[in-house]
Formats: sequence, structure tokens, C-alpha cells
Amino acid sequence: MSTPDAASVAAVEATRPRQVLVTGSARGIGRATAARFGAEGARVAVNYPPGELSYAQETGQLVEDAGGAALLVEADVADPDAVRAMAETVHAEWGPLDVLVNNAGICPFADFFDIDLELWDRVQHVNLRGVFLVTQAFTKAMVDAGRGGRVISVSSISAWVGGSRQVHYCATKAGISSLMKSLAIVLGPHGITCNAVLPGAIATDINRADWTNTAKLDYLGGRIPVGRVGEPADIAGMIWLLSQPESAYMNGAEILVDGGMLVNLQ
Repeated sequence: MSTPDAASVAAVEATRPRQVLVTGSARGIGRATAARFGAEGARVAVNYPPGELSYAQETGQLVEDAGGAALLVEADVADPDAVRAMAETVHAEWGPLDVLVNNAGICPFADFFDIDLELWDRVQHVNLRGVFLVTQAFTKAMVDAGRGGRVISVSSISAWVGGSRQVHYCATKAGISSLMKSLAIVLGPHGITCNAVLPGAIATDINRADWTNTAKLDYLGGRIPVGRVGEPADIAGMIWLLSQPESAYMNGAEILVDGGMLVNLQ
């Protein structure tokens, strides 16, 4: 029996539904991203933290309504045992991933002198350690599968600029961007690219907690050249683009998606 050539293998792979994990996809950017991959017929593992099953079920329904398949997987990404169990579940159900989207994150706004060690550690563990744990748990199988893949992590404009009530958060987002650069070197030779997406002002639950008055929204609308704050779908679209064959040569990049807010100093 002859061995299939590379072109034949590639042709078969092209017809196979892609397998995607989106962490923190019960709501916000993660939910929009899961639904976007569902629209292409992907199998989407919808990760959610303890206590958010009902939100995850809504996301799963959006994925399936769009034409994809959904697998709900509970895990606090900061917990190594939970991440390990999640990887075992996803791999047993579908095998290695094609796309890993590290999206899970928290940002409890706090004044610098009110940040205690417990809050600092929790933000670090969810936002940064979580990306490390999840990426390590899933990319080994991607490497072993030998068909390449994508790791796309949601950083933030806060990786480049500071925030007076986001001292703990900004540090983690800068760490995520740097981690992707290092992993681009490690995983690139295996055909797995690693990039970071940096959202600007996006209408998520995290930001709505800070946008409690119309004055802040009016300010942002005036500061952002496109005239509006972003929606989760704006970021989901960029994440999806980074997963496409046309983006195969992007590796170790940081892509700012902010409507032009950062460049507008007027």
C-alpha cells in the first residue's frame, strides 16, 4: 500500500472541521469568538469558569446555531489540575486542537493602594499563569500531531499603556504579549504560530463596570477616530483572520484593534 503524499494529506485536512478552544468564552469577546468559529463549521470547545454554566450554554447554542459543534468544558484556567482535566476531555473527544484562543481574563478595577496580595495574585494567576498553563497543556498534542496550528492570545491595549486603576491588570497583559513572542520562537518550527491581539475600548462586562456614566462613553466616542467604542465581534473578527492560511507568516506579532484611539493625541 502506498503512503499518501503531502498534498493528499493536506487535501484531506482541508475538509476536516477545525478544532478550536476558546477560554473564557461564556461571555464577551470569548463568546463572540466562539460563535465566529462556529460560523465556519468548526468544533468549538467552550471553556467557562465555575459558576458560569448557564452563560456557557448560551454560547454553545450560538456556536451550533451558526453551524458548528460545541463542547462545554468547565475549568478555572488558573488551576493546573482543572486545566489538565480540560485538556484530557477535549483530546479524548476530538483530538489535538487546530486553534487555541487564550481569552480568559479578569480586571477588578482597584486603586493602587487598595490592591492587596490576594487580589494581585488572583489577577496574575487567571490572566497570565492561565495562558501559560493552557498553552502548555494543549500545544504538546498539536506538536505531536504534526499539522501545525495557531495560538492566539487576547492581550490588551493595556500592554502598551498604563491605567491608574489597572496596575495589576496591565502587568499581566504586557506579560501575555511577551509570552507569545517567546512561544513564537519555541513553536514556530512546528508550524504553530503565536500572536497577541490587543483590544482597545471594547463593550464587555469588564469595561461596562468602569463605564458607569455617559461622560466616560462620550469621551471615548470623541477620542476614537471611528466614532464608537468597539464590540466583541470586532475582536472576534481579527482573531478569526489570524487563524486563516493567509496569516501563516504572522508569528510573534501584536495586533492593536482600537479604532485608532492610541494614535489620536488630539
